[in-house]
Amino acid sequence: MWIKDIKLNNFRNYNNKEIQLHENINVFFGENAQGKTNIIESIFLCSIGKSFRTNKEKELIKFNCEKASVQINYQKSDRDGNIKIEIGEKKQVYLNGIKIKKLSELLGNINIVIFTPDDINILKGGPQNRRRFLDIMISQLRPNYMHILSLYNKTLEQRNNYLKQIKTEKKDENLLEIWDEKLIDYGMKIYEYRKEFLEKIQNKIKYIHKEITDGKEDIEIEYISDAKTRQNFTNELQSRRKLDIIKGFTTKGIHRDDFIIYINKKEVGIFGSQGQNRTAMLSLKLSELQVIYDDIGEYPILLLDDFMSELDEKRRERFLNNIKDIQVIITCTEKLRLEKLKYFSYNVIDGDIIEKA
Repeated sequence: MWIKDIKLNNFRNYNNKEIQLHENINVFFGENAQGKTNIIESIFLCSIGKSFRTNKEKELIKFNCEKASVQINYQKSDRDGNIKIEIGEKKQVYLNGIKIKKLSELLGNINIVIFTPDDINILKGGPQNRRRFLDIMISQLRPNYMHILSLYNKTLEQRNNYLKQIKTEKKDENLLEIWDEKLIDYGMKIYEYRKEFLEKIQNKIKYIHKEITDGKEDIEIEYISDAKTRQNFTNELQSRRKLDIIKGFTTKGIHRDDFIIYINKKEVGIFGSQGQNRTAMLSLKLSELQVIYDDIGEYPILLLDDFMSELDEKRRERFLNNIKDIQVIITCTEKLRLEKLKYFSYNVIDGDIIEKA
C-alpha cells in the first residue's frame, strides 16, 4: 500500500499544490509553521474522514477561501484507488469518483499509523486519549465499529438527557431500561472489538519492546472496562441508577473504558521516565503496524509528524530498522541523514514544496 500523489486546493496554507510521493521514506523538512504538518493532516483526513488537529472543519480551508479539497491517488493490493474530500458548507467525500454517504465506506481504504509528539498523552494523559487510539485503529480494520460506537454515543446522550429530566421533572425512572438495553447491546459489541485488538497488540508488543530495550524491560497491557460481561454491565447500570440521577449523567459504561501499560509491573505513564515513555510509545506504534499487517496482508502508511526529534540516535536507528518495507511520511525541522535507507527529501517553505536530491 502506498500513496502516489496528493493534490491540495485551498487546504490550510496551500493554494493549489500537487505532491508526488515515493514508495519508500518521504521526508518533509523546513522551519515551523511552513505547512509540513498540513501534509500529514491531509492524509489522515482521507483515511479517517476527519482531522487529528481540529473538530472545526472550516479551519482546514485557506483564509479568505470558501472551500478546500484534498485528493489522493493510492495503490492497495495492486489496485489503484482515488479519494477526494471537499470541504465547504458541507463535507463531501468521493471514493473512486463516486460520492459516498457513510463514513464507514471511507474507512479502511487507506490504512495509516500516525505518530505525533502529542501521542505521549496516550500514556500520560486521560483515558479519552487511549480510547481514541483504539477507535482509530479498530475503525480502519472493522469499519462497522465506528457505526456501532456512534449508536452507543447517541444512546448515551439520550440516557443522560433523560436522567436530568428525572431529577428536574420527576419523570418515570423505570423508563431508563429502554436506554439501558440499547447501551448494553452496543457496549458489548464495542467491548469485544476492543478486547480483540488489545490482545493482538499485547501479543506483538511484548516481543517488540524486548528487542528495543535489549531484553531489559517487560511490557504488559491491562484492559479496564465495565462491560466485561453482559451481566456485569447490567448490574453496573442498575446499581448506580440513583447516583446517575443525582449526577445527571451515566457514570459507568464503555465510554469510560481504559487500558494501562506497565513496564516491569509499574504504570509507565505515572512512574516511567521520559525515555521509558518514549520507548513504550515506539513499541505501541510498531505493534499497531504489525497488527494491521496481519489483518489486511499489507503494511499501513506510517505518518511521523515531528517525531524524529523526540528520539535519540539509538532509538531512531532501532525504529527505522523496523520500517524498511513501509511507505513513511516524515516531517522535521532539519533535513535528515538516514544511513542505509532509501529516502527522498522535500523542502517545505510557506506552502511551497521543493523536492531535493
